[in-house]
Amino acid sequence: MKGSFFLGADASPKFEVRDMNIGELGDEEVLVRSKTCGICGTDVHIYKGEPGSADAVPPVVLGHEFAGVVEKVGVKVTKVKAGDHVTLDPNIYCGTCMPCRMGHKQNCEHLFALGVNTNGGFAEYAVCPQSQCFRVDKDVDFDVAAMAEPLACVIHGIDLAGIKPGQNVCVIGGGTIGLLMVQMARLSGAGSVILSEPVEIRRQIGLEVGADAAIDPIHEDLQGRIKEILGEGIVDVVIECAGNPITAKQALEVAGLGATILFFSVPGVGSTVQLPLFDVFKKELKIVGSIINPDTHQRAVNLINAGRLEIKKLITHSYDLEHLEDGIKMQMSSESIKVVVHP
Repeated sequence: MKGSFFLGADASPKFEVRDMNIGELGDEEVLVRSKTCGICGTDVHIYKGEPGSADAVPPVVLGHEFAGVVEKVGVKVTKVKAGDHVTLDPNIYCGTCMPCRMGHKQNCEHLFALGVNTNGGFAEYAVCPQSQCFRVDKDVDFDVAAMAEPLACVIHGIDLAGIKPGQNVCVIGGGTIGLLMVQMARLSGAGSVILSEPVEIRRQIGLEVGADAAIDPIHEDLQGRIKEILGEGIVDVVIECAGNPITAKQALEVAGLGATILFFSVPGVGSTVQLPLFDVFKKELKIVGSIINPDTHQRAVNLINAGRLEIKKLITHSYDLEHLEDGIKMQMSSESIKVVVHP
């Protein structure tokens, strides 16, 4: 059994494929043969030496967006059985800290995540608690099943955005998350969904998966084009999925009267943007943040099993364990949308 171990942001090389010794399973543990593991922005942050959702302590096998086949189960496991296809919710909460007890477990003070704090999906096999295993239909492509975790995060964000039927939505950023947001806004009943994205292939895919219009904010006047598209309408919900001060500023600028602005992407630590306080006051803007996926993984699996989303189109590149670092670099480039690893 082999896994690609992250050795640290300052190490050279940063990854090393090693043999893994997987001992006896605990009573409620599941051995999963990893078939597909997506490369996430959190993996990129950790690769760069920046914080993820929880602290990664090398050497560790990263990869928290994964799906596979149950190989073996502990003696007290009842939720899944050998041969089941599963996707994993990586986030494990303590249940006893104040955020958990106040209904905000996504802010758990002792958050523990598969593929961050302990070995995850960039390996041939992973040991997971049965509580984190969710069955997927056996006809679902493993590449698609592995997207349940980012989709679950998107669903949490969509809940917070509170899209009402007929409202106009602008999604800023057409990476994996942005293109899932486009589709979820459509499923939520949005009247019009506009995508702002500078990379042509992402705009094209955005149109294919449900955007009514796609704007190049580098070479077009974003606000002007939105006015052309909506006529007398306004942007009711802005979903910012790029995570930088420029796009955050754009989100504030395009928001209409009474709009909700969802800042979804993980920004760099210390990133700031000037807040136009009078606009917030005059427009009655609602500004919302979103972090991870509390209690939404099953809903993501339900949507995937039902085939309600175009997910396979978002996956543009794949790598093996030996070329994981190349995959991370590709995920950082504008040439890709979603990069996956096939252990």
